Amino acid sequence: MGLTRYVNKGHIARAVLEANAYQTRDIAEAMKKDSGVTLSCLRADGGMVVNELLMQFQADILDVPVIRPCVTETTALGAAYVAGLAVGFWAGTDELRKNWSMDKTWQPAMAAEKREKLYQEWKKAVERTFDWVE
Repeated sequence: MGLTRYVNKGHIARAVLEANAYQTRDIAEAMKKDSGVTLSCLRADGGMVVNELLMQFQADILDVPVIRPCVTETTALGAAYVAGLAVGFWAGTDELRKNWSMDKTWQPAMAAEKREKLYQEWKKAVERTFDWVE
C-alpha cells in the first residue's frame, strides 16, 4: 500500500496488523527450518486477539487454526502462576494446565495459491527495505 493523502489511520492500522500476521509466519517458518517441527496450531493471546478479522487472517496466512484462550492476558496470568508456585499455592504445573480453556478458534479458509502469493509479496516488500539507509 502506498502512502498518499487519502491514506487514513485505518489503512495504517490494517497494514500494521497484517505485518504482525506475516511476521508470525516468518517466525513459524524459521522455527520449522531450525527444528524440523511444523506448527499445528497457534495459541494467541494479548490485546490483538480481540480483533476477529486479524485472527482469521493469521489462521489463513499460517494455514493452521488460531486459538484464543478465555484469559487473553496470559503474561500477567503467568506472573501470578509463578508467584503461586513459589509460595506453594499450586501443587505444580499440571494443576495450572487444567486452568487453561479455549474461547474461540479460527480455521484457515484462504486458498493455498492466494496465501502463498500474499506471503511472497510480503517477503518481496521486506527485501526492498534492506539497505534503505546507507
